[in-house]
Amino acid sequence: MSPTPPRQTAADFDPEVLRLFDQYVHGLLDRRGFLDRAGRYAAAAGTTSAGLLAALSPNFAAAQKVSPTDARVKNEFVEFASPAGNAKVRALVARPAQAARPLPVVLVVHENRGLNPHIEDIARRLALDNFIAVAPDALFTQGGYSGDEDKARELFAKLDQTKTSEDFVAAANHARTVAGGNGKLGATGFCWGGGMVNNLAVAMGADLGAGVPFYGAAPAAADVPKIKAPLLIQLAGTDERINAMYPEYEAALKANNVPHEKHIYEGTQHGFHNNSTPRYSEAAANLAWERTVAFFKRHLA
Repeated sequence: MSPTPPRQTAADFDPEVLRLFDQYVHGLLDRRGFLDRAGRYAAAAGTTSAGLLAALSPNFAAAQKVSPTDARVKNEFVEFASPAGNAKVRALVARPAQAARPLPVVLVVHENRGLNPHIEDIARRLALDNFIAVAPDALFTQGGYSGDEDKARELFAKLDQTKTSEDFVAAANHARTVAGGNGKLGATGFCWGGGMVNNLAVAMGADLGAGVPFYGAAPAAADVPKIKAPLLIQLAGTDERINAMYPEYEAALKANNVPHEKHIYEGTQHGFHNNSTPRYSEAAANLAWERTVAFFKRHLA
């Protein structure tokens, strides 16, 4: 039996290929555009453009840390109304199978592909850290996450973002009243979800107890006075598009005395916390997660 090949990391790819992949992930470049532009780097890497794309794409099975059948976690899907949004929202609720006391609730906001297996796994990880995790699916109105990343991105681009934002406000308000919760709500999200956490901080004011956005778009500086929740901002070192938004955002947070911490994980790529792709950085992801859990326990206990 041949040995398992070592897992690829961001260091195994030309920086320009990583930039192209980032554009592809965020809908700034379609599949054909990525394949065409990555061709010049593929031969040097001993592969094809399609091979590069396959290597960079998620491997959810290999990334799973907590099985959906883990007896320590109770999972259920719930639906609730979103009158100002798309009428109805569906979400995964993951909680410890045994809880001796009411627990803080954390809203988990996915990237721009809907509620995929990785984000479901994040919710279960939070359950093992003694939180109740509520993970909505913005693609519920489009039939939900189908397992096809390209299709998920295409469907996501068709969403009415105003209504989708209202869906997440409805999800946050539902999460605050979930059975077994202690009445306190945090929110964390990744990429598009990180931007949504920032937007929820604006929309919810003091009703949000704490927010942890991972490499998400910053809100308008003019909206920052509405933020009352303490924020833990997690940024990748190599993420020009997102990081360019933060000097103005951070200045506005300071000017409005919004309690916040900011951590930049040098040498990492956008998406460094997602262990289903080679952009994952184990050391940075572990440290960021330790900080996230400690932050929520400090502010939501």
